[in-house]
Amino acid sequence: MQIPDMTENAISQVPALHVLQNMGWHYLTPDEALNLRGDRLANVILDGILAPWLREHNRIHHKGQEVPFAEGNILSAMQALKETPLDGLVRSNEQVYDLLCLGKSMQQSVDGDIKSFTLRYVDWENPENNIYHVTEEFVVERTGSRETYRPDIVLFVNGIPFSVIECKSPARKEPMTEAISQHLRNQKDEGIPKLFLTVQLLLAISKNDAKYGTVGTPSKFWAGWREQEEEKKAEGKGEDGFWRLPEWKGLIGEALLQQVVNQELTESEIDSIHASGMLSTQESSESYGKISRQITEQDRLLFALCRPERLLELCYRYVLFDAGVKKVARYQQYFCVRKLMTRIASRDQDGRRNGGVVWHTQGSGKSLTMVLLAKSIALSNILDYKIVLVTDRVDLDEQLFRTFYHCGKEVEQARTGKNLLEMLQGTRQRIITTVIDKFEAAVGRAGERNESSDIFVLVDEGHRGQYGPRHAKMRRVLPNACYIGFTGTPVMKKDKDTVAKFGGLVD
Repeated sequence: MQIPDMTENAISQVPALHVLQNMGWHYLTPDEALNLRGDRLANVILDGILAPWLREHNRIHHKGQEVPFAEGNILSAMQALKETPLDGLVRSNEQVYDLLCLGKSMQQSVDGDIKSFTLRYVDWENPENNIYHVTEEFVVERTGSRETYRPDIVLFVNGIPFSVIECKSPARKEPMTEAISQHLRNQKDEGIPKLFLTVQLLLAISKNDAKYGTVGTPSKFWAGWREQEEEKKAEGKGEDGFWRLPEWKGLIGEALLQQVVNQELTESEIDSIHASGMLSTQESSESYGKISRQITEQDRLLFALCRPERLLELCYRYVLFDAGVKKVARYQQYFCVRKLMTRIASRDQDGRRNGGVVWHTQGSGKSLTMVLLAKSIALSNILDYKIVLVTDRVDLDEQLFRTFYHCGKEVEQARTGKNLLEMLQGTRQRIITTVIDKFEAAVGRAGERNESSDIFVLVDEGHRGQYGPRHAKMRRVLPNACYIGFTGTPVMKKDKDTVAKFGGLVD
């Protein structure tokens, strides 16, 4: 009887590559990836992918003309990604995150007019316009050395590294600890930090266990993901800004995942894997991409986080930089924001958007969920929105400012109750932060009203009591606004009437 191959390659890495290819990631052998890097182990960008994509998907629209970016600007945009100085990995990663989200401003002359135009690295709004590649055994030269490290799997969006995956055999004593430790080692100054300048998501997988983090995440904060089945949505993009890609063969949830896991690879895909030399035994070589198997925990995490449209959504909408720490949403935050975005897209009989109350336990990241919701509203298709974040925490202000800067939005802090009222009445300010006492002072002024139904009042209920008289005062000034309350206090029966004032319990 043949002994099963329990190496990480056979039991984790090769099955992961199968699933990733079935989700739309095009496989590159290590040699092909190196060639696209200009055969330079210190270069982590696939220049041979990124340059053509930038040329094809960026155009200057000026005075009725459509012209391409100059070749010098294409090359400058690529260099901007590569030459970001390492000033602490997370700080540098944040600078590159700005570039990826906002694009690079380039000067170019069009008919004698020299103006600045934005060149984008990723089409965030249309995932199908990007190209997705996966490779394995990605050899990278260490800082100041000819020695190398070799991450197991790297995912590229338009030739830019977006995700790094470390695979371990479940036969090891502590596979998750080892995989996470390897990620942390690779990010150190003497490791291969340049690979992680553009990376957004890190995965540690081992068949029966799987966790994720992001750049700089300490080992204790790596977490699992619990997928929630969502109703199928129509294709297209709604007011909430969600991507509506048609589900594969009409399936959702575990049924869809089962189909993804057991979809046979094409002959050319199998040939590519053979060419890489990764299939070490005759048995695995003959069966790869053809034999049905049961879903594993690593399949679930790969499916939940690495579907191209989901990965882009997480990176664009659900990443925060908080006091020098990079954070990516946990599953409860992600699905809560999606529920809320669906809810506010609907209206009651009086034309008001439906709000509600979010009750998440203490320590679950309630305030971050509030910020993520505000970010998602700002990135939605609601054109004339105004967001008011009401909190009793002054220390949220800097976090809010940085979050919205990354998505090209300005945040203004109310200095006084009078100033807040001016901003509520004005048209220039889109995102306003205020502590609760200033809001009370503002709503106490008689006769001032803004009747727009595209105002979103997000209230952090760390100070309780906001459901009663304070809520009534807010309603007088903003009668048609959408109110969403966030609480870490258990919602009891006696709170039902006050919760109803916000529109009911959402999550």
